[in-house]
Amino acid sequence: MPPEDRPSVAGFLGSVALRFRLLRETRFGSFGPVLLALAVIWLWFGITEPAFLSPRNIYFLFMQSAVVGTLAVGLTVVLLLGEIDLSAAAMAGVCAALLAVLLLGGTPAPLAILAAIALGVTMGLAQGLMVVFFGIPSFVVTLAGLLGFQGLMLKILGIQGAINMRDPAVRALTTVAFPPAWGWGLGIACALAFAAFALHDQMRRRARNLESDSVAALSGRIAFIAILVLAAVGTLNNYRGVPLLVVVLVALTAILGWITTSTPFGRSLFAVGGNAETARRAGMSVRTVRVAAFGIVGLMAAIGGIVGASRYASVSFNAFAGGPLLLEAIGAAVIGGTSLFGGRGSVWNAILGALVIGSLGNGLDLSGASAADKLMFSGAILLLAAAMDAVSRQGANFSRGGDAA
Repeated sequence: MPPEDRPSVAGFLGSVALRFRLLRETRFGSFGPVLLALAVIWLWFGITEPAFLSPRNIYFLFMQSAVVGTLAVGLTVVLLLGEIDLSAAAMAGVCAALLAVLLLGGTPAPLAILAAIALGVTMGLAQGLMVVFFGIPSFVVTLAGLLGFQGLMLKILGIQGAINMRDPAVRALTTVAFPPAWGWGLGIACALAFAAFALHDQMRRRARNLESDSVAALSGRIAFIAILVLAAVGTLNNYRGVPLLVVVLVALTAILGWITTSTPFGRSLFAVGGNAETARRAGMSVRTVRVAAFGIVGLMAAIGGIVGASRYASVSFNAFAGGPLLLEAIGAAVIGGTSLFGGRGSVWNAILGALVIGSLGNGLDLSGASAADKLMFSGAILLLAAAMDAVSRQGANFSRGGDAA
């Protein structure tokens, strides 16, 4: 074989990378890897640690992943733009601290919650305005926000550094579970809602001559999600029932999922993340989209702070700003398939990414691993997810290099 006809290493790598990139760019390509990772983790710990798959442990696994999942859903929105928010966990801590102080002072729970949410949205919008109108990179703005909000949280908490959360309305968010019959009803409603949305999306795409699934693929996807949802409901019902927190988180994710995939704003998010200049020339308000995305991060950070305050039964600096919460939330979004380069991602996959990180930590806890081991394993999974994203992006470059060789 002549030397020019021999396949080069670059050509082989380009072929592999290009195939992977094409798989990731399909409509549901990012769903498979995170689901596979979750299945592998559950299978491994299910075999090595029998208590891992018990209804009780699954219940608490969902609860433990809720704060990370809430922040990850918000961060996904800003990552779609190719931006970053390093202050999300600190914002959550500030909102939780404000909530605790207001409740301690006798403010009714609904008003305290609204005040915390308003503060979170305000902080997010303020950072977005600085990024857009002053041209400061989001990394710098939110890094400054991270430091400033940490100090603000300490100021609000005062000398004691922690405030116990005893308000029954806030605590109910993570302590209330639905009766089994209600859980089955909610599970069936979720499965039917997903089926209706999938069918509507299929008809809409066919009407516009866009890529659509075959009948077999669509039926299989609907059946798979229905089985997954009902299996989760059955498992949770075997312990305490479906938690109110899970229902709230699924509802919030569904709303943001609809916004990011079925509204002009959502289409603008993907367009700006893919190519901001092209989006601007198409008539999209790039500045408005960017500011709104940071506002959504602030909203979800405030909700995450409320969830954390309820879950931990207290508000402390270490729980929000002093631990790995921010890194876990960013990791969950990236593991879920959201590209760090912008233009690709899913809020639903961010929830799965949070479950991957939560499952890994939970399983390692059951196996007696140290905190150092958990951090190293989480870092390895995050690095692998980022590498997969980079490979999928560079596939075309490798391919062109192989052709040139």
